[in-house]
Amino acid sequence: MIGAPSNPTLDQLRRCTVAVDLGAARTRVYLRGSGLVADEPSVAAVDVRTGALIAVGVHAEQMAGRTPDHIRVARPVQNGTVVDIAMAHRMLRHILGGKLGRRRLRVPMMRAAVCTPHGSEPIARRAAVETMYGLGAKRVELVDTLIAAAVGCGLPVEHPEATMIVVCGAGTTQVAVLSLGSIVAAETVPVGGDAIDRAVVQHLRNAHELMLPSQAVRPLHQMLGSPATAGALTTEVHGRDVASGMVRTVTIETEGVRHAMRTPLTAVVDAITGVLRHCPPDLVADLGDRGIMLAGGSALMPGLDTMLRQATDMPVLVAENPATVAVQGLGAMIEGRVRPLLLDPLTV
Repeated sequence: MIGAPSNPTLDQLRRCTVAVDLGAARTRVYLRGSGLVADEPSVAAVDVRTGALIAVGVHAEQMAGRTPDHIRVARPVQNGTVVDIAMAHRMLRHILGGKLGRRRLRVPMMRAAVCTPHGSEPIARRAAVETMYGLGAKRVELVDTLIAAAVGCGLPVEHPEATMIVVCGAGTTQVAVLSLGSIVAAETVPVGGDAIDRAVVQHLRNAHELMLPSQAVRPLHQMLGSPATAGALTTEVHGRDVASGMVRTVTIETEGVRHAMRTPLTAVVDAITGVLRHCPPDLVADLGDRGIMLAGGSALMPGLDTMLRQATDMPVLVAENPATVAVQGLGAMIEGRVRPLLLDPLTV
C-alpha cells in the first residue's frame, strides 16, 4: 500500500532502508547499515535545448552564474520544499547512482524516510513523497525535521523535560521546544543563510553601488563574529560596478556589513521568544539551564551563537556536525537506535 503517514511510529521507520534530507542547500542520504552515503549540493545543471542532465551536486554548483544561455542551473528544493518534482527526482537518482555504486540497494523495494520542515503545507509534503515514488519507493514515511535534528543532536527529547532546538537552514529557520518525544511549540521563519547573503549583497549595492559575485558573499560572514569594538575595521571587496559593469574594488567597513547581516536575524530572535511564550512555565524554567541547541547548515556562521546568547540571555550550544544532524537523527530511527517512547503511542 502506498502511503505517507504524518506521524510514523518507530516500528514503521525501522522498516525503511534509506533516509533522505532534501535541503535547499544540500541533499543528504543515509543508508541503513552503511551510514551517510551522500552529501551533495541540491543543484542540477540542464541543457534546455535537449533536456539532458549535464551535472549534479558540486559540479553543477560550480556552474552557477557562469553558464551560457542554453544551460540552466536549477535548484529543485527551496526553503526545504521540493518545487520541481521531476528535477528533484533526476537529481536524487544521479546522486544515489553515483554514491552508492555497487551497494545492493533494491530501489523498487525501497521504503524511505524523509525529513520535512515543520508546518509544511500538504502540497509540499506530497511533493516530497512523489519525489521518492519516482525513485521506486513503495512507501514513504515523513518525519518532522525538528524531531529528527533533535535526535541527531543527542538531546534527551523523550524525557519529561524541555529541550529547545533551532535549526538554521539555507532558506528557513525552525525553532521548537520538545518534551516527551513531541513538539510542544514550534515556529518556522523564512530566514536562513540565503537571506543573510541577500542582505549583504543589497547592502553593498545600496552603499557602494557594487554587485558582489555569489562566491564572495560567504567569506564576509566572518564579520558577524567580529567584536563590536571593531566597527572601524575595513576590508577590501571585489565586484562589478552597478553603473559601468566594470570590475571595481571598494573598501568597506565591517560595521555596515555586520548590521546588514544582523537585521534579518532579528526574525529568528522573534521566533525564539514567540515559541517560549507558548510554552508552559515549567518547561521554560528547564531551558534556563539547558539552553538552546543550534543546528543546521547555517549554525556554524561565526558569531551567530553569540548573538542569540546575548538576545535571549540563555546558553546557546552548537551541535557537533550541525549540518548533518537531521539525516543522522533520521538514520538513528531507521537503524532502531532510538528509545521506543519517542514517536510511538502507548499500547495496552
